[in-house]
Amino acid sequence: MAEASTSPSGAQRVSAWVHGRVQGVGFRWWTRSRALELGLVGYAANHADGRVHVVAEGPRGDLDVLVAALRSGDTPGRVDLVVEDFAPARGDHATFVER
Repeated sequence: MAEASTSPSGAQRVSAWVHGRVQGVGFRWWTRSRALELGLVGYAANHADGRVHVVAEGPRGDLDVLVAALRSGDTPGRVDLVVEDFAPARGDHATFVER
């Protein structure tokens, strides 16, 4: 993916679509825990097609760590593919939640 510019605060936003067996296995809770450990804000949400959409904001290095964790093989369930896109942070989240 192309390198996104940063917001004035230095924060960036990642939107990651996680494909695989990632619903009903504690994946959103696990993702929230990793994001909070990294100090990120955003959400993890189930979608009707079986994917989980992860949106997180924070420093680019921490976002890269989160995306690597999503691909690590240490997640609940089974991750087959993660498709991410980086953009400037919007600043519209106060914490990281499960939706």
